[in-house]
Amino acid sequence: MHRHFDDELKDLKAKILRMGGLAEEQVQGALRALIERDSDLARKIIANDRQVNTLDVEVDEDCLRLLALQQPAARDLRFITTAMKISTELERISDLAENICERAIELNEEPQLKPYIDIPRMANWSLRMVKEALDAFVNHDAGLARKVCTDDDFVDDLTHQLFRELLSFMLENPQTITRAIRITFISKYLERIADHATNVAELVVYMVEGKIIRHTHG
Repeated sequence: MHRHFDDELKDLKAKILRMGGLAEEQVQGALRALIERDSDLARKIIANDRQVNTLDVEVDEDCLRLLALQQPAARDLRFITTAMKISTELERISDLAENICERAIELNEEPQLKPYIDIPRMANWSLRMVKEALDAFVNHDAGLARKVCTDDDFVDDLTHQLFRELLSFMLENPQTITRAIRITFISKYLERIADHATNVAELVVYMVEGKIIRHTHG
């Protein structure tokens, strides 16, 4: 006998939140591995990515089953299709944490180029966007989701600022080029995490209002 449809939707929401929590932990761990120059931790974070991948597959299977068996309408249909897309965004965030760890392991082999100041700021801002996007999902809060979309500009600005700083290092001393490029990659990964948080927020607006704001933020 099938459990009540509402219970299944609650389970789906809980699974998305668990996945979001794991993705956030992956990014936090990757940042710690970079700042503390801890390559063992970086390797552990890379191995942990499997948990998020497994949940992503489970969410997809749950959503497809609910769509096939329950044939939901209107709001429930939007919730299920949104959950399916959000799980993909969260899986990509975890993949980016893995990418940060790979660059951290490489950077830890050489002397540190500069103190990490902008990278933690970018990471904290991006993680806050992820958290707020998930809060908006749980609370059906389109207003908070729209705020997340506008917050993305700050991360973009920091990325450009850091790149200009690293460019000056490379021009002054060619021996810094490899390290500077790896740090640039990390800043781009963090920028993409913020982009994925924005995608989640846009999906939440669609879920709540039935309005597609992708590329418009209207």
